[in-house]
Amino acid sequence: MKRYLLVILSVVLCTGVCFAQSERKSVRHGNRQFKKEKYSEAEIDYKKALVADSTSVTADYNLGNNYYRMENYSEADRYYKAGIDSLAKGKYGADAFHNMGNSLLKQRNWQGAIDAYKNALRRNPDDQETKANLAYAQKMLEDQQQNGGGGNNDQNQDQNQDQNQDQQNQDQNQNDQNDQNDQNKDQQDQNQDQNDQNKDQQDQNQDQKDQNQDRQPQQGQQPQITPQAAQQMLQAIQAQEDKTQDKVKKEKAAKLKSKQKQKNW
Repeated sequence: MKRYLLVILSVVLCTGVCFAQSERKSVRHGNRQFKKEKYSEAEIDYKKALVADSTSVTADYNLGNNYYRMENYSEADRYYKAGIDSLAKGKYGADAFHNMGNSLLKQRNWQGAIDAYKNALRRNPDDQETKANLAYAQKMLEDQQQNGGGGNNDQNQDQNQDQNQDQQNQDQNQNDQNDQNDQNKDQQDQNQDQNDQNKDQQDQNQDQKDQNQDRQPQQGQQPQITPQAAQQMLQAIQAQEDKTQDKVKKEKAAKLKSKQKQKNW
């Protein structure tokens, strides 16, 4: 509900007086320190700019933002007011009044915050964050008037709001962590799928290799013959054996006949 991101003016505003070179240099250096969250150093640079040019609206506004970040809200309000008349006429008017409203809200100046938020909405009617802050300030003012000064009720509501904001931040961090875990899990699943595909391809290659080996006679083994060829080989062997036996019988018969003839003599 509360907007803590403050706007840093990136251009040099003029109020009819040309800024000195030292003022611009100090503002730029202060902006760099502000972005690094070195608020004490930024404070010194912005005050140097005001010494060089006391009418520097940029230095006033940025110093207000700097004090807001340092949680010195009374000083932030002071410097916002110093440049608000000039800022209200430019494109940063809505942001200036919004930030001023935030500073007043921190100081429990409900009516002042309401007025600042209304001025911001006159310049940017579609700003939903300013509308929400305005509604909150109006509710706090109403509670204060009903309870004779608010007191503990206001403090409890602020604490509840801060707790809700902290819980939202924790929930967002948890959601971000869950999203990162999901992304990591998806990447692991993709890697596993790729590994499975590679394994399947390796298995297919091995099957193909085995099939090719099955088609070739193994080294050191005789090629297998069909039953028909084996039968034919046996028949040929048997025929050769029969032929040999016939020859032996004929030779034996011839010798026996020769012996008989010699005996008759």
